[in-house]
Amino acid sequence: MLSILLAVVAIVLLAVTLVARSPLTWWWIRVCEFPRLQLAALAVVTILLSLLATPPWSWVALASSLATLILQMARILPWTPLWPVQVQRAEPGQSDRCLTLLIANVLTPNRNAETLTRLIHEHRPDLVLTLESDAWWQAQLDTALNEEWPQAVRVPLDNLYGMHLYSRRPLLDPEVQWLIQDDIPSIHTGVTLPSGDTVRLHAVHPRPPAPNESEESLWRDAELLLVGKAIHENPVPTLVAGDLNDVAWSRTTRLFCRVSGMLDPRRGRGMFSTFHASYPLLRWPLDHVFTSEHFTLKAMQRLPHIGSDHFPMLVTLCYRPSRADEHETPEADGEEHHDARETIEEGKERDQET
Repeated sequence: MLSILLAVVAIVLLAVTLVARSPLTWWWIRVCEFPRLQLAALAVVTILLSLLATPPWSWVALASSLATLILQMARILPWTPLWPVQVQRAEPGQSDRCLTLLIANVLTPNRNAETLTRLIHEHRPDLVLTLESDAWWQAQLDTALNEEWPQAVRVPLDNLYGMHLYSRRPLLDPEVQWLIQDDIPSIHTGVTLPSGDTVRLHAVHPRPPAPNESEESLWRDAELLLVGKAIHENPVPTLVAGDLNDVAWSRTTRLFCRVSGMLDPRRGRGMFSTFHASYPLLRWPLDHVFTSEHFTLKAMQRLPHIGSDHFPMLVTLCYRPSRADEHETPEADGEEHHDARETIEEGKERDQET
């Protein structure tokens, strides 16, 4: 009986792994892309247990578990130190060309603003991007940051999609846009570095595929791909940051990188999983910083818990266009650009079902 149960568990793990490969946008399919590390770990357990099971169920469990492990590792290995880095390491110096960004999904009901503002003053980033920040969070952040981070774009909302950008560097033509849905904002701005160079920043936080949020990932996917398409059409030095409500290895995020030509500084370095902060065994990377080929990476770290369900991230990138050729920039083919355009058009035309 235990051997049969083990075989069933192994088959379920493989089924979830295969379902995640589907292009369908239903939420219960897309969330299967999130726990790849957890599924791989469970596959290792079932492989070991299959050695104690009896034939033929032991063979079924072993074969299914090995297939699961291979398929999952093929997806997540690029986000481990076993893989070559995608964004090259910055050389010493060049401080006037570097930009440090702190990203924090604060969780709207969380009222532990002091911990976050203490981290901000400790690390002194050039840019602070908060997500899920409402009017209460705005009041706390304004009080704590206005003196040293006087440039700001404020979008206080009580629907879990408010966002605030505070900057020590001049912001050029900042703009709030509602790209796909009229209750989901995004921030788009130029940022002037101490060197005088200007780079482009897109801050996004699309709605996730989840039963209490959105029955499909279509609108999240469309927003990410719309930003990616804009970057492709205007290939200036660019950063994209935010809580994408998507994992680094998902079908959509990988397509976004190919369409936009953006690089992931975590590749070859680690997952830097930011959600869920309270459950160590259920974590995956939801908070992202992507860069164009014009940047190198000086530092990246996940910061301590601030009372939210997300950990903050701190990333320092250096504008080094002369080293752009050192990067292998991802590139979409014609079919992928076509798929991206179709997703964007459908996302704009269809009303969201929640």
